[in-house]
Amino acid sequence: MPLLVEGRRVRLPQSAGDLVRAHPPLEERARLLRGQSVQQVGPQGLLYVQQRELAVTSPKDGSISILGSDDATTCHIVVLRHTGNGATCLTHCDGTDTKAEVPLIMNSIKSFSDHAQCGRLEVHLVGGFSDDRQLSQKLTHQLLSEFDRQEDDIHLVTLCVTELNDREENENHFPIIYGIAVNIKTAEIYRASFQDRGPEEQLRAARTLAGGPMISIYDAETEQLRIGPYSWMPFPHVDFWLQQDDKQILENLSTSPLAEPPHFVEHIRSTLMFLKKYPSPTNTLFPGNKALLYKKNEDGLWEKISSPGS
Repeated sequence: MPLLVEGRRVRLPQSAGDLVRAHPPLEERARLLRGQSVQQVGPQGLLYVQQRELAVTSPKDGSISILGSDDATTCHIVVLRHTGNGATCLTHCDGTDTKAEVPLIMNSIKSFSDHAQCGRLEVHLVGGFSDDRQLSQKLTHQLLSEFDRQEDDIHLVTLCVTELNDREENENHFPIIYGIAVNIKTAEIYRASFQDRGPEEQLRAARTLAGGPMISIYDAETEQLRIGPYSWMPFPHVDFWLQQDDKQILENLSTSPLAEPPHFVEHIRSTLMFLKKYPSPTNTLFPGNKALLYKKNEDGLWEKISSPGS
């Protein structure tokens, strides 16, 4: 069954702008979200999701109360939630393989749900802007189309993407919202930024830059964040990229050079350094080829736990 707005099937393809104009509640919700001030989200109870990662949990989780992601320029942050049991998935999509990613998002929620229970699936899409290369527009279209292709009814509740998330300054375009958080207990979605993007921020970023696919990073049953084991090929021309100035890195390694947050180049450099240091990570970063496991401590912060059997 298809993607629905206010109980009615969405007619696709159409632009995000046309879609909200046809449905005033969607337009109003996007307007309210854009108008919010950005909340700084602290590390307690937070599970931060990086690009091409997915995390799902429910209100029963004793460790995680907030899922969040930011630094989305042409990327979209997707939240899918089951209103019956509160199972919530947040993911940061960049258009690498939307066709494969949407079923992953759907299955992550279904793994929680006794599907006979009351409630419905609600989806929220946020991010992107009117970029020159129209990457945001393409991603919006892909996500809407793929959700529309799923068997289940999915209710589109928030659409604040591409031209609906765009501001113009000196003839350059920028996203209005770069990041969001969702409160697992209350289902509130709000504009957010994050100081703490860990644990293992560099390792996780390196996997993405090296071309890794969308993966699930959290086991809600054990309340553990599970990283790896990953493998990647040595990054091509890593020394060449590390010699380039900021402008070259921005222009060649960003989908939207003018709209990146200020720390973008520094983040790419440190990720490239990491890839140079660990050209093949399997045994160096994952002793015994085991996952790195983290759990929240009593203060709500991540703490490394030893791998099973080690």
